[in-house]
Amino acid sequence: MSNDVSAAPHGRVIHSQFRPHPLLRNPHLQTLGPFLLRSPPEIPLRVERMETPDGDFIDVGWSGEQNAGAPIAVLIHGLTGGFQSKYLRGLTQRLTLQGWRIAILLLRGAGEPNRTHRLYNHGDTADLRWLWQQLHAREQVKMVSVGWSLGGNVLLKAMSEEGDAALPERAVAASVPFRLHECADRLRRGFSRIYQQRMLGDLKTMLRLKHRKVPVPPGVNLPATLRAKDFFEFDEFYTAPLNGYRDAQDYYQRASCGQYLGLIRRQTLVVNSLDDPFMTPDIVPRESQLAPQVTLELAHTGGHVGFIAAGAGGRMEYWLEARIADWLGQA
Repeated sequence: MSNDVSAAPHGRVIHSQFRPHPLLRNPHLQTLGPFLLRSPPEIPLRVERMETPDGDFIDVGWSGEQNAGAPIAVLIHGLTGGFQSKYLRGLTQRLTLQGWRIAILLLRGAGEPNRTHRLYNHGDTADLRWLWQQLHAREQVKMVSVGWSLGGNVLLKAMSEEGDAALPERAVAASVPFRLHECADRLRRGFSRIYQQRMLGDLKTMLRLKHRKVPVPPGVNLPATLRAKDFFEFDEFYTAPLNGYRDAQDYYQRASCGQYLGLIRRQTLVVNSLDDPFMTPDIVPRESQLAPQVTLELAHTGGHVGFIAAGAGGRMEYWLEARIADWLGQA
């Protein structure tokens, strides 16, 4: 890995300065720490329901509106996340204090059951790109975007699809599952199965609520989905047929963002940990796969959306939020 910032035909991979809290060096402690130990910041949100062109809706949570005319940071949550996600609230609090307005995209179907068959997934970038267009036309201010985990995959894929036309001037993605097949396989092994079972349970609850109102679409096997033991089965029976993929493997191949990083044309920072229990180090892209505008920052530790460092007196500090805010402030 290199710290050379000179012009190159590709992006760069750099060593992160992150140092874990001495009591939280284990990747699972880093991953679980924010969920178990952190009190979510109290952030007032105004929820705007936006009607989509296909007769459905998305909800956008606004914060920092006292910063009238300020630039907007569009935030995208991870799988089974939402307005209450602590990482979203932590960054929202930090960015609003720095003068930003925040627009949190609640991905299609992640909150109140939506009206159509559509449900968010790693490969669906349409709502994010549509939201960028709506905000650009309405607000006419600088825009950036931040995504975590699934939201990071969606963000990077969207940035690659938009290329030179991408509306965010900068983007940050964290704990990104660059290759979905390998990530799904990792979540079937060891302690990582605990994360999989928790997320699968949340997804199944979401589907039960959704299909009380919306008929099950043709090709989808809902009973088998609700019995799914892992993400492979869930995506084979539900995600793939719902979204026009041949099978789960086809979905993983086409939706994985790692293969598209060379197409990004806006300054982009990606922060991942090599000990992330949702993936393995071998999925990390090489420098030659990155566009010149992309910097991949790798930490040896940090878990999945953890990155808990030690502050004064040994208190927990959420390093990732500070890193993101600092990098966005350089624009």
